[in-house]
Amino acid sequence: SENRTGCVLSSSEFPEGFFTPQERKDGGIIIYFLIILYMFLAVSIVCDDYFLPSLEIISECLGLSQDVAGATFMAAGSSAPELVTAFLGVFVTKGDIGISTILGSAIYNLLGISAACGLLSSVVSRLSCWPLFRDCLAYTISVAAVLAMISDNRVYWYESASLLLIYGCYILVLCFDIKINQYLMKKFSPCCTCFTRAMEENAEQQPLAGWQEESGPLIRKQSRTDSGIFQDKLDYSQLSASLHGLDEISEDHPSIFTMPEADMKRILWVLSLPIITLLYLTIPDCRRQFWRNWFMVTFFISAAWISAITYVLVWMITIAGETLGIPESVMGLTLLAAGTSVPDTVASVLVARKGNGDMAMSNIVGSNVFDMLCLGIPWFIKTAFINTSGPIEVNSSGLTYTAISLICSVVFILLAVHLNGWKIDKKMGAICLVLYLVFTILSILYELGIIGNNPTRVCGN
Repeated sequence: SENRTGCVLSSSEFPEGFFTPQERKDGGIIIYFLIILYMFLAVSIVCDDYFLPSLEIISECLGLSQDVAGATFMAAGSSAPELVTAFLGVFVTKGDIGISTILGSAIYNLLGISAACGLLSSVVSRLSCWPLFRDCLAYTISVAAVLAMISDNRVYWYESASLLLIYGCYILVLCFDIKINQYLMKKFSPCCTCFTRAMEENAEQQPLAGWQEESGPLIRKQSRTDSGIFQDKLDYSQLSASLHGLDEISEDHPSIFTMPEADMKRILWVLSLPIITLLYLTIPDCRRQFWRNWFMVTFFISAAWISAITYVLVWMITIAGETLGIPESVMGLTLLAAGTSVPDTVASVLVARKGNGDMAMSNIVGSNVFDMLCLGIPWFIKTAFINTSGPIEVNSSGLTYTAISLICSVVFILLAVHLNGWKIDKKMGAICLVLYLVFTILSILYELGIIGNNPTRVCGN
């Protein structure tokens, strides 16, 4: 049967498992579930110990605000698996795996991760209106561009180039984000008093160096000395000051091989010791004074590790779902969508727990914007340099439902944030969870042909 936009990853896209189907049914499936749990643990360790610390130093060196850092470096690093998937779909499997993976997980990224940030964080994070509106607008434009260019089932080089141009304009807006935000706050503060009040409350709860009042609403300055991501673990203000030549680091970061005091943490530390050792030997720890100037190396190697771990995670989930007899259409909309977005989920929840709501939301929406770029890069390379004789053939079945779902999810996330007073808390998490479940149930019913006129198809057949 024909592949389509809404189809899901088939196990044929992955190597064969190390158990036969009968061995998996006889109990081998337990091994797969243990590997899945261990991969979740590995992703959290990479994000917490290497990826986010490198992002912190990058933000300090470039003078990036939390939301800009979340929409750029954080989004690019945590979306590395999607970029790898898109390249595989264009150059290896030559199917629609990239489109189905990226568009299929977009709703989870917006609603599922937002629900996780609200429900798994005990800290109430205030949100600013401009970063969320900026990222949602960029995402809506990029989604509309992707859907328009695949509507005729062909992608030409100039269409993929336009997708890169859109992302370039998005980056340009981020470069002038401070001035644009300042202008908009001055222009619209009389009619957007609730947004200004939310920003003021955020500034009171999270005092950041570089924030000050300038003719009315609070305006962010370009330079910050501490974005506050890791204040509860170590004094990063000392590190930030040293980067500006103002101070010296007096103490080094504690060794990762130091055993925790709590019993449960000790058990978890012993179980994670193999991955901790492997990461320690392959990634420079930029939290330590000796490696602090290697933060870009830490960023790229940790992103590569995130991609590798996510690949294994999705591989194991695919085989486990096949063994349990879960329809692939259901797998693609639930477990596989969540599996490919594990890095985004972990990174967003970690920064939300620190009270950095703008960074978490910018990573959620910015990752989706970067995912659209993930489609444009391999398309442009193939049509402009490798196969210049004709366009790339894709399939756009289910395009109308996909477009409606993505646009509605953006509208609902903006509406939920606004009605919740521009803050991330458990109430918003519950709202996003309900919306995500509604979207998922409707999508599954559509994929199974229960609603609409969509017959069930299996990718790769």
